[in-house]
Amino acid sequence: MAMDTESLKRFCAALPGARVQLYENPSNVLVYYLGQRRFAYFKTSEPERWRFSIKVAPERFLELTDVPGIKPARWMARHHWVTIVDVRGVPEAHLRELVLWSYHKAADGLSRARRRELLGQP
Repeated sequence: MAMDTESLKRFCAALPGARVQLYENPSNVLVYYLGQRRFAYFKTSEPERWRFSIKVAPERFLELTDVPGIKPARWMARHHWVTIVDVRGVPEAHLRELVLWSYHKAADGLSRARRRELLGQP
């Protein structure tokens, strides 16, 4: 089973401490943050509307970009970001796993105090 764009947007927004920001022209991206750390984004303008990008583990970057419909993210590939052209082409469980990895990577980049604050940890 696959997720559609709206389901994926809800999934990302529902993660603990997640914040969503829409950037209009010239960026045209819908960005998901944990604190000040970006963990996912959608392109919101044509011709790339609803393409979805996330950070992946360096050791998975080449494996994932060999999959049809997943390519290095423009401008962000050197930081191991990939773009999924159509999220409906990726099984839901796999997509959730990738998003959660990116989310946890963003959390790892926060200070311990900020991470506790955003994630509601004691």
